[in-house]
Amino acid sequence: MTTDSRPVNVPGPVVTFINIFEISAEHLDAFITQWEQRAALMSNKSGFIDSRLHRARSSQTRFQLVNVSHWESREAWEAATADPEFARRTRAAQDDSQMQITSSRGLYEVAVEFSAAAAEPR
Repeated sequence: MTTDSRPVNVPGPVVTFINIFEISAEHLDAFITQWEQRAALMSNKSGFIDSRLHRARSSQTRFQLVNVSHWESREAWEAATADPEFARRTRAAQDDSQMQITSSRGLYEVAVEFSAAAAEPR
């Protein structure tokens, strides 16, 4: 990321969408498969930059999955999430009584940023 919080080669300020999921370890793989399908749908939307789904390394971690994606603007994200097919797939995942998923989502902007310090010249 550049110092103004933009991924390299992306004009203008971006927004970061973060969604954290509480889900039992036994349902992770099925949920990830469904998430990949929804993410593929979103990746074709105008304003989409990138997305990564992070999986906890420990089954004891409260939030087993964390999604971080970047969009060119809030308006692009809102338009993409208003897509009826995306909404249908999201509702289906939320309504699956076997998975019992709890998620918390929001749009964020960078408040503070640090990068690795440059190595001392030899």
